[in-house]
Amino acid sequence: MTGREAAGAPLGEVADLILVARATDGDTEAFGEIVRRHSPIVRAYVWRIVGSLSEADDVVQEAFVIAWRKLPTLRDPAMVRPWLMRIASREAFGLLRRRRGEVSLDVDIVEPQARFDLQPETVAIRNAQLEALAAALGTLPENERRCWLLREIAELSYTEIADEMDIPLSTVRGYLARARSRITSRMEGWR
Repeated sequence: MTGREAAGAPLGEVADLILVARATDGDTEAFGEIVRRHSPIVRAYVWRIVGSLSEADDVVQEAFVIAWRKLPTLRDPAMVRPWLMRIASREAFGLLRRRRGEVSLDVDIVEPQARFDLQPETVAIRNAQLEALAAALGTLPENERRCWLLREIAELSYTEIADEMDIPLSTVRGYLARARSRITSRMEGWR
């Protein structure tokens, strides 16, 4: 959809890069659509990091405030989602650093939009699997856990993870390999 075609289209049908261009020019409705479109995944990701819905909501709100202020610095408007995830990641891990002494990594890992069978047995099994995954994540060193979350939950590329964490690409590969190996080992009983 070209800029001319997007001008008359409902915001929900407009590509991210056009929304970003409009929001950069001060269009608050376009930025509202960016928030509406991307906040569910950002919130789910942050929730997995901080372990609290109320804190996740605070972090997400702050991340979008920062995004609004820094929108003109976004180099590739089509990459707004990974950019938002990086901002949210920094804010979430900043929160963890501030409360380092009281961090509990017993985070529920739940797919926000997944449709599950609601039979009691299925729910019980799924909850046990999620608890096991949360426990496995909780045993990972912080850098490995962060790499895993950025890759598997935020869906960032290896290069984006390296940029986000300010580490070499080879280190990202190593962290992810170790994290996956440890998680696989801990989750062996669930295969």
